[in-house]
Amino acid sequence: MARLSLCLNQVAKIRNMKKGRNPDPLSIAFTAEMAGIDGIIVQLREDRSDVTDRDVGLLKEVVQTHLNLAIPTNDDMIKKALSWLPDMVTLLPSSAAKEPDRSLDAANTLSYLEEAVTTLRANGIVVTMLVDPEPQQIRAAARVQADYIQINTSSLAAIDDLGAMSDVIEQIRSAAIAANKIGLGVSAGRSLSMQSLRELADIQYIEEFNVGWAICSRAMLVGVEKAVIDFKKVLSS
Repeated sequence: MARLSLCLNQVAKIRNMKKGRNPDPLSIAFTAEMAGIDGIIVQLREDRSDVTDRDVGLLKEVVQTHLNLAIPTNDDMIKKALSWLPDMVTLLPSSAAKEPDRSLDAANTLSYLEEAVTTLRANGIVVTMLVDPEPQQIRAAARVQADYIQINTSSLAAIDDLGAMSDVIEQIRSAAIAANKIGLGVSAGRSLSMQSLRELADIQYIEEFNVGWAICSRAMLVGVEKAVIDFKKVLSS
């Protein structure tokens, strides 16, 4: 069964709207781990509009599963990651704040990515890259010696036609197979719902699904523990 990780940015965004302490990302992370979540993800934005540096530092201390820090690919963010040493870093495009669903163009930034990946891995950090399910991007990730790719699934959120959805799912399946063949680990995430997760759950080579808002919105109805359990059941069914 694939692993399930929870992104906490929406929790931090709701907290910041009220300029208070709650809902507390650390408490949500603790409860989710107790319910069986396999990892915690936070994206550190350049404008710190939701997750803060303090959040990342505290999560590094308390997360017992694995902490995945998603960052725009620039020198300042790489330095931040090295100061915290999370278990994993997900590299995003430098324009991630303005274009949140955009993937990294690994094929056209090889030299910079190779240096960044080498530096992170030398410090014991597993490196993944958010990429579209395209052959040239997968090959580029392998060329710079990333450990994983995260296949960007945001396109599924805008599809209503079942035929079109089937085409995208098959594209994701082909990308997962191709990545596995050249030695890359595979995860998937961005705008996943319970329904799209159900459609992707049988893709053999996807090792981990990263879900944020869908779990958080479900938690508003049934609580964090039950929401995590419900989503894990989708992966096990």
